[in-house]
Amino acid sequence: MTLVSTSVQAAPPPRRRARFRLRKEALAGWGFIGPFVAVFALVFLAPICYAAYLSLFKDRLIGGTTFVGLDNYGEALGDPRFWDGLTRVGMFLLVQVPIMLGVALLAALAIDSGRLYGKSFFRVAIFLPYAVPAVVASLIWGFMYGTQFGLVGNINDAFGITLPDPLSPSLVLASIGNIVTWEFVGYNMLIFYSALKVVPRSLYEAAAIDGAGEWRVVASVKIPAIRGALVIATIFSIIGSFQLFNEPSILQKLAPNAITSDFTPNVYTYSLSFSGQQHNYAATVAIVMGVITAIIAYAVQLRGMRKD
Repeated sequence: MTLVSTSVQAAPPPRRRARFRLRKEALAGWGFIGPFVAVFALVFLAPICYAAYLSLFKDRLIGGTTFVGLDNYGEALGDPRFWDGLTRVGMFLLVQVPIMLGVALLAALAIDSGRLYGKSFFRVAIFLPYAVPAVVASLIWGFMYGTQFGLVGNINDAFGITLPDPLSPSLVLASIGNIVTWEFVGYNMLIFYSALKVVPRSLYEAAAIDGAGEWRVVASVKIPAIRGALVIATIFSIIGSFQLFNEPSILQKLAPNAITSDFTPNVYTYSLSFSGQQHNYAATVAIVMGVITAIIAYAVQLRGMRKD
């Protein structure tokens, strides 16, 4: 009698199968986000790390590039040209951002009210300037501001008057604020309008039952309901204000006496790097400016999201 033995392969234990499934799902997840992580590291993290590396060195006439540690940061924090530009940007932020967000909010509320005829046209018309590149917008407004060749000059010649020069040192910051407001009102309006469209209708019905008027609905229902959108738009506007560069750099050719090389921190950084060949110090100013921007934006986020 011959015995035939057959070997039966045992199934893997449940824990092993669960670990294998989790590992497979993790690999699939990394496959989806891998391209984004690679691009993010290449275009965002790598430049920041390289700028931080450059900020630790300094070019000297004798000895070439030498390691100086945090000396560049001490020099930047005591640099009056940097603080002048930062103060100017701070004034710009405190005046221009509330005006821009206020106009954008009024436009969004008007379009959402249902009483505005042709609201599709107004929505596109208000948003359209955002589609114009910042360089083109600065050139358009720069030539309109010109007293010798532009709209202001034509008005002066036509009516025999003398309007204030928008590109004078005392008005150029307000003129830049007008350009930025014209560019970004539509962008912020779209953020607010999108948030208003998802407000539950039940809130409006409850307000109507309580006898609330239109202004009461706006103040007590609509604005509190889009608080998150207001905070996001404010943070974006703060970051954009600290990054102010395109408009003053374009207008600098038209108003060289009003817009100096340290008009804003970004213009100052550009001048240091490409005109003064001070790449290490320019990287230091950029890092300091980035930290200040991040701190202020984070503080605004904490204050805006806090429940009173």
